Amino acid sequence: MQRFRFAKDGDVAQDIRDKYNYDGDLLAHYTSIKNGVVHKWHHYIPLYDRYFARWRGKPVRFLEIGVRNGGSMDMWRKYFGDDALLYGIDIDARCARFDGRAAHIRIGSQDDVAFVNEVIDEMGGVDIILDDGSHHMDHVPVSLAALFPRLSRGEVYMIEDLHTAYLHRFGGGMHRDTNFFNMVRRMCDNMHRWYHKKPLRFPDFGEEISGIHIHDSVVVIEKDPVHPPQHSWVGSEAQE
Repeated sequence: MQRFRFAKDGDVAQDIRDKYNYDGDLLAHYTSIKNGVVHKWHHYIPLYDRYFARWRGKPVRFLEIGVRNGGSMDMWRKYFGDDALLYGIDIDARCARFDGRAAHIRIGSQDDVAFVNEVIDEMGGVDIILDDGSHHMDHVPVSLAALFPRLSRGEVYMIEDLHTAYLHRFGGGMHRDTNFFNMVRRMCDNMHRWYHKKPLRFPDFGEEISGIHIHDSVVVIEKDPVHPPQHSWVGSEAQE
């Protein structure tokens, strides 16, 4: 992805301001990281703020899959504040050195269902999940199936870097069944189950998908109880 890399001597903050009309606190936190390294696509920064802002200054339970160089956990600590309970998981044992700096770090694989459930148990539940892990088509659905049922109602599960759904080395491909966006398409069928007679493809969590948002390389799945749709005619001259 070198062809998309921003110039080393470029002004990252100004690029994000100009292109995405965003100048919130998270931009400053991202561009001022000095303890560790954080790597993000520029359009992610306003998306994070859009979906996570209501938890700032509150005791949010936040899990990030993928720690890598540790900088993102410092960014999230500055963004959410001291009351947040932050956890990160990574398969790389070297990430253990970041444990306790800005968050709790646990070492294990995102497709190890027992491991990820142990982490959620330790957290006492989870309000936001951000999958910035392997980005591999064999791993993303496993983590989602294991963790979405553990997510608090009214909260969000965000998966990023999903351009990998089109890359063979990540198990993806434009027309391959393993492309994660094919799974998202079936989730849409679940959401519209009232209008067709096909069985639920994801019975373990399909009935609580209240919304799906797709952005460039990002999918955000909202969890809430979903009720059968109803419509009404309202007004003095309403016609049945």
